[in-house]
Amino acid sequence: MEQTVKAKERKSTALFICMTALATAIICVATMVIQIPIPLGYAHLGDSCILLASVFFGWKTGIFAGGVGSAMADFLTGYSQWVLPTLIIKSVQGFLIAKICRNREGEFKILSVRTALAAAAGILEMALGYVAGGAVLAGSMAAGIASAPGLLLKGVLNIAVFYVVALALEKSGVKKFIPVK
Repeated sequence: MEQTVKAKERKSTALFICMTALATAIICVATMVIQIPIPLGYAHLGDSCILLASVFFGWKTGIFAGGVGSAMADFLTGYSQWVLPTLIIKSVQGFLIAKICRNREGEFKILSVRTALAAAAGILEMALGYVAGGAVLAGSMAAGIASAPGLLLKGVLNIAVFYVVALALEKSGVKKFIPVK
């Protein structure tokens, strides 16, 4: 009996690691593929993927995939000065989203106040983080603040994309196959 439990636990852990790696790659690609210039950076669809990974897979995946996937995209697209700020900002974003959207039992619903609050909190944290990071990197608070409208607009677009994809995934019944650690 003990062998069976350990084998199931290993299988679950391996699946979780694979799903986290896949989420990391998807976030990196979604961040790199469509880049629209905004002050001090670029807009992209990576945040919608961070929302999806954090909501469906939980906080561990949210932290790792959000931070590492986004930081890799910055490095690979020539924004290396943003790698460390992005790693921190996006990791915190993934953590916040995952923790806020789930109830005490660890369950979530896409169309719920908790998920809407989680999405809003994650996008707000991202915008504030990049405003602060931009102010430090540019040496000017005005430069950081100049990026705020673009960041917030990007965030709203990413929330809309998240809901379209998440509702389709929820309707497909995929939730029952997703390991959460």
